[in-house]
Amino acid sequence: MDDELWDLTDAAGTSLGRTHRRGDPDFPAGLFHIVASVCVVREDGLVLITRRAEAKDWGLTWEFPAGSALTGETSAQAAVRELREETGVQVGTSQLKLVGRLTERTALFDVYVVHVPGDPVLALDPAEVCESAWVPLAEALRRGADGEMAGPWTPRLEALGALLTELVSR
Repeated sequence: MDDELWDLTDAAGTSLGRTHRRGDPDFPAGLFHIVASVCVVREDGLVLITRRAEAKDWGLTWEFPAGSALTGETSAQAAVRELREETGVQVGTSQLKLVGRLTERTALFDVYVVHVPGDPVLALDPAEVCESAWVPLAEALRRGADGEMAGPWTPRLEALGALLTELVSR
């Protein structure tokens, strides 16, 4: 998406009234944009992981559905939109439970959990996702530790794995 615009924020996530176009060089030092991810949990306790399309950065590695908040979106709105766009799973922002926020080089990365009824029908966007799997959370954490998840997920799962485990099991 060449025209994807992100709100620039300070370290607390407060919008500064400025934007940055995805892919433009020179992301402003000391500023951030919001990225949100969702760990979807079925009634049987399995979680949804998706495999990134081959053409994407970190192609053919696994992750939880995620993406950047667009200008004007909250983190939760971005999480809901990205989940719907990538997998076809539709949830509301009020269903999300925040696991935590990590400060990365240019992003404030939010991880959410959402519990869904039944076995949702998936409609994967082939430009984003080439495969999906419902796995125990322990398997997703193992894949992170073993380098099967997209590279940035290893420290994310190390930092938030215990909280994620607690919220998934509720």
